[in-house]
Amino acid sequence: MPVRPPEHDLAALKIDEHVRSRGGSKWLRWVAAAVGVCFLVFAVAFALIGRAPSVQLATAHSVSGDTRVALLNASGYVTPRRRATVAAKITGRVVQMYAEEGMVVKEGQVLAILDESDARKRLLSAQADRDATSASLADLQVNLANAERELRRTQGLEQAGVSSPQALDLARTTAESYRARIASTDEQVRAADARIKMAQQDLDNCTVRAPFGGIVVSKDAQVGEMVSPVSAGGGFTRTGIATIVDMNSNEIEVDVNESYIARVQPGQAVTAVLDAYPDWKIPSHVRTVIPTADRQKATVKVRISFDKLDPRILPDMGVKVTFLGDEPATPGTPRVLVPQNAVRRDNGQSVVYLYRDGKVERRAVRVGATQGNDVEVIAGVADGDRLVAGNEPVLKDGQRVDVKQ
Repeated sequence: MPVRPPEHDLAALKIDEHVRSRGGSKWLRWVAAAVGVCFLVFAVAFALIGRAPSVQLATAHSVSGDTRVALLNASGYVTPRRRATVAAKITGRVVQMYAEEGMVVKEGQVLAILDESDARKRLLSAQADRDATSASLADLQVNLANAERELRRTQGLEQAGVSSPQALDLARTTAESYRARIASTDEQVRAADARIKMAQQDLDNCTVRAPFGGIVVSKDAQVGEMVSPVSAGGGFTRTGIATIVDMNSNEIEVDVNESYIARVQPGQAVTAVLDAYPDWKIPSHVRTVIPTADRQKATVKVRISFDKLDPRILPDMGVKVTFLGDEPATPGTPRVLVPQNAVRRDNGQSVVYLYRDGKVERRAVRVGATQGNDVEVIAGVADGDRLVAGNEPVLKDGQRVDVKQ
């Protein structure tokens, strides 16, 4: 029997119209969503590209005050010459504490009182010993007076031939014995007085006083804590009562690179600018150059005194100083100050961006010494020019910008 070839039902391959319409609709929705997202991205990008960047402005101002040439710049800190952490001379427990941070104290003012019960008892004991010794001294003096009278009678009887030489020797020995005992007792009284002074000194040491006038900047102990001039009790014993600073001894300490130390001389004029007050230029002068160098940092320490002290100058404040030369700056040269963040480096050149009529103008400048947070512009900027300052985006010459309010 011949084999019939298999028959294929081609009708089974037909796609149902309902299913085909549903799948096509879903595909169209995905395409529409993708087109919408792309359109939104392009719209946002176009808006960002077309929007002018916001910038912050600063104004250039003329140099005022000392116009001498700046030889060197350095930075350091305000340090007082007289600063002391006051400690007790003895080990004891704090029973009263008078020192507080910010308190103005005078020389000799009481800062704290330690437990003085033991010292007071030692003082009373020494006084009692002295009084007992003094009492025995009075008895010896009475006996000596009697022995001297007896010696005189014996001498008279011996001259009259009534008394023997042995009796005279006995009377003389008795009187000399009392004199020796009195001298010994006198020394004992002086020794007792010395012990009283020592006990009194221990009692006085329980009162801690300020060694000089100043301001308390640190309170290092509390009532109930043990204090000692040495760390005898480990972490449970304090070694200081309070820290006092003489504000009238504030000065500046800076490290100058040893390669430039030849430019610094004692008495040289200096302009100091505190980090806390960048617009305040404080006239100062070099007090001394410490005659030794730091081999690790290759620097030499220089101490600078303020021409006039001010209550705003506080210890450990950061400060920038400019060492000035004796020669004045070149006359006729415009010299203005601008913030340091207004000067940018572009291809090895110092440039600024001036703001004029809503646009920025790129301009090359020549800078000089820094003074605090400002830098001196020798050429390229005039007094009153408005410059772009701060961490602003990359700008182009002639670009339109918006000013931050």
